[in-house]
Amino acid sequence: SERGARTAREARDAAALGEILIVVDVLSFSTGVSYALERGVRVFPCAPGEGEGLARELGAALAVHRGQDGPSLSPPSLAQLAPGTRLVLPSPNGSACSRLGAASPALLLGALVNARAAAAAAQALHEASGAPICVLACGERWKEDLPGISPLRFALEDALGAGAILAALEVTRSPEAEVCALAFSAARARLGALLETCGSGRELIEGGYAEDVAAAAALDALSCVPLLREGEFVQTGASS
Repeated sequence: SERGARTAREARDAAALGEILIVVDVLSFSTGVSYALERGVRVFPCAPGEGEGLARELGAALAVHRGQDGPSLSPPSLAQLAPGTRLVLPSPNGSACSRLGAASPALLLGALVNARAAAAAAQALHEASGAPICVLACGERWKEDLPGISPLRFALEDALGAGAILAALEVTRSPEAEVCALAFSAARARLGALLETCGSGRELIEGGYAEDVAAAAALDALSCVPLLREGEFVQTGASS
């Protein structure tokens, strides 16, 4: 069965329920990691505040903020790293959800760039194990947290990314999952324009990162599907 897109705090619940978890953070964690693994980069997710210690422990580089010199969540910066580079990559959404859901039977990263491949990988895992699939649209964070108000907001790009994966899955969908799949199907011809004009896309473009948005909108450009294994993302099917 398909439980559909859910809030970020439920990543841990998906693991506890034994679900195959697909984390969707289109702008930009899921997209960036997919490009990095396609390049042969070794990516280790971490929650904010854990990066420096984990990088020291692993002898890895630590991703920086966009605009600083070095690799960041910006997909073009990750796609240029040398194969074999070890990179600790924090983010408040996709990376944090990956840590929370790490105990899932399988945790995959999905985005528009690898939607069909992610669906195929999840389908194979589902058919082999019988475990249900949870597609987690991470959402975006408000720039300022306010007391009593959720720090998360709806992110159109993640709903469309989740919908692209759900549309390719051959499973029974929840009503929420069905709506995401239908929304993607209706928007498919306008993905680039929608990502450019949605809230997260506008923020990136205004900050000088139009290339990030364009990279994220490239539907099914990659065959790489990141799979979390012992704290590191590897390509599905890769040997340990």
